[in-house]
Amino acid sequence: MDADGILDLYRRFVMPNYGPPALVLVRGRGARVWDADGRVYLDFAGGIAVNTLGHAHPRLVRAIRQQAGKLMHVSNLYAHEGQGRLAQALVERSLPGGRCFFCNSGAEANEGLIKLARRWGAPSGRYEVMTMRNSFHGRTLATLTATGQEKIQQGFAPLPEGFRHATFNDLDSCRAAVTDRTAAILVEAIQGEGGVLAAEPAFLQGLQALCRERDLLLMFDEVQCGIGRTGRWFGFQHAGVEPDAFSVAKGLGGGFPMGAIVAGPRLGEVFQPGSHGSTFGGTPLACAAGLAVIETIEEEGLLAHAEAMGALLAERLCETAARRPIVTQVRGRGLMAGIALDRPAAPYQDALREAGLLVIATAGNVLRFLPPLTVTPAQVRRAARLVDASLKSV
Repeated sequence: MDADGILDLYRRFVMPNYGPPALVLVRGRGARVWDADGRVYLDFAGGIAVNTLGHAHPRLVRAIRQQAGKLMHVSNLYAHEGQGRLAQALVERSLPGGRCFFCNSGAEANEGLIKLARRWGAPSGRYEVMTMRNSFHGRTLATLTATGQEKIQQGFAPLPEGFRHATFNDLDSCRAAVTDRTAAILVEAIQGEGGVLAAEPAFLQGLQALCRERDLLLMFDEVQCGIGRTGRWFGFQHAGVEPDAFSVAKGLGGGFPMGAIVAGPRLGEVFQPGSHGSTFGGTPLACAAGLAVIETIEEEGLLAHAEAMGALLAERLCETAARRPIVTQVRGRGLMAGIALDRPAAPYQDALREAGLLVIATAGNVLRFLPPLTVTPAQVRRAARLVDASLKSV
């Protein structure tokens, strides 16, 4: 079927909540994708931070194929080796002594964090979860209420109670928002949908001290910045803090849908039989993908590579900023980068697509870059040249 035929199917049968598709993509390899007309693009959108290893990484493809031929799904009433091994891999790289719960997406993982906080706080009558303005935590009713952006919440009232919002990178604002009903603080190490805004290490360290002082839970949303994207396994590790629990998804499956909660010793046994569950969470197929992603990152040295490529990308974007006055700031950490403009970013997203580079406009005036951890120096340099040329020409 040609591109017109595929787009016609979308127009007739797919809900229009994403708007008209910009491209019809048919295959990918590494950091490149091809559309239905045979045109090739550099993919610095990355499935919105999902394609950790790029497209069609041989090890990930092999792991999924082999597992699909053996055992794809079993109920969580039964055990399989992959779930135990993946839980061990995540815990040992983040919160030693902790435990995992597996689900299917970032929204589910964050919903699970909210339930975990309420379950923990119930004996003392605490149920509120504090989040940050400008945050993004998902599209379920609870997670869109937790999200600190009114545009995400419009049309879905009445919203669930039990959420308070404070100002990101403002410890005094967070302290003032604590009440005797507060159970937890949930924060992103980098606000991705909010414009690629990184939390200051002192802010996160201050949140940890505040939580210890007031006996609150400190929780992180690592859905977008986790799994090596920043040059560490998880974004909060740059600040030297240790949360009580965090969510992870997107890049964990490298393209296969899965999510997880990692809870430290304080919360590892709060969920007891019957208190929470997921039919498709932690299937053999999903866990095979997750293990392949983690093992590949380690064996190919992709944490250090992401840090190096992120530094190169930031350097080249800063050079562009010096030449193009419309750039007001270069943001991010590792291979989660953004440039803020003094005007709407959408026209530049479109111009870059026409030039052969896929990026994402977010927060109105920010271009976001989420290349795979396997991106090459030549690809980073080419992307930066395309950005510079597009900012000049539009």
